[in-house]
Amino acid sequence: QVQLVESGGGLVQTGGSLRLSCVASRMVFSTNTVHWYRQAPEKQREWVALLSSGGNTNYAASVKGRFTISRDNAKNTVYLQMNNLEPEDTAVYYCNTYWQGLGYWGRGTQVTVSS
Repeated sequence: QVQLVESGGGLVQTGGSLRLSCVASRMVFSTNTVHWYRQAPEKQREWVALLSSGGNTNYAASVKGRFTISRDNAKNTVYLQMNNLEPEDTAVYYCNTYWQGLGYWGRGTQVTVSS
């Protein structure tokens, strides 16, 4: 079964940086679009960024210019580089993709930005 495992979250001060990783097993990231989402306490899950199989990227307006999504095909890993973090970025971050018609989510990694 496909598994996605996120890591790299933590506690950081306002203005700091973190790099999240999402490693996939039993599927190949390079042939699929991968998304990052986040969910803050008592809020709905929101889309953050995507990386298509062709290398195209797109970002939510709230993170554009601060976050960068990328992929390492050799490691079958997708990254989310987050710079200039703000308290509003505090959330659990999830990666998501589809493989053979089914959607898959990781368990998430907590990002906390202190003011």
